[in-house]
Amino acid sequence: MKKWISWNVNGFRSVLGKGFADFFAAEKADIFSIQETKMQPGQADFAPEGYYAYYSSAVKKGYSGTAVFTREEPDCVYYGIEGKYSDEGRLITLEYPDYYLINAYVPNAQKELARLAFRMEYEDDMRQYMCSLNGKKSVILCGDLNVAHNEIDLKNPKTNVGSAGFSNEEREKMTMLLEAGFTDTFRYLYPDRAGMYTWWSYMFKSRERNTGWRIDYFIVSDSLQTKVKDALIYNDIMGSDHCPVGLLIDL
Repeated sequence: MKKWISWNVNGFRSVLGKGFADFFAAEKADIFSIQETKMQPGQADFAPEGYYAYYSSAVKKGYSGTAVFTREEPDCVYYGIEGKYSDEGRLITLEYPDYYLINAYVPNAQKELARLAFRMEYEDDMRQYMCSLNGKKSVILCGDLNVAHNEIDLKNPKTNVGSAGFSNEEREKMTMLLEAGFTDTFRYLYPDRAGMYTWWSYMFKSRERNTGWRIDYFIVSDSLQTKVKDALIYNDIMGSDHCPVGLLIDL
């Protein structure tokens, strides 16, 4: 049984001062992926014993960025998608003998969907990339995917229609990804469970009121469905505007 965890930490250096190391040590994950590191290489003092560490940082300082800590050394590590998106540190792929693990921080469409065109291009590239990998071996995608797929995945769907993260365009891209041979592990196991969110605005006491969105995921190849044992949402873990999510899988 493998345990994988993913967390948008909204600033790695910041969350290191808020109990991240204690949570990391307690969970003993086989792979721990983080997004929105907001740092350059070498700026974080974190080197957990027994783990290999891989970072992808944005050219722009204090922006975006991803990292993966893994107990098992991968055969290969890839950054970006065929040369794209690595300038924003958005994607790391670890290749193992039987599967690929992708850690992704999907671009936000931003207010008034100002970056929607870029987001749509990214979604198409990501789907094609995952389908290409899936033709070779199973794929596991984790990260902040910046979309609440269905109404059950956010507290106030009616008032957020057309907003970044809940636009028809972004939701349709998620549908297309799932229909291409992939499974949202949380909804696979818990199709009707409401009130389970992974991100809350810092405004209006949103977390205290659980006025949130489920935008952080573990997505797996359909071929792995029966191997998924649990999908976790650690909504009691603080330190970021997101909470960690996890996957237990029999590989």
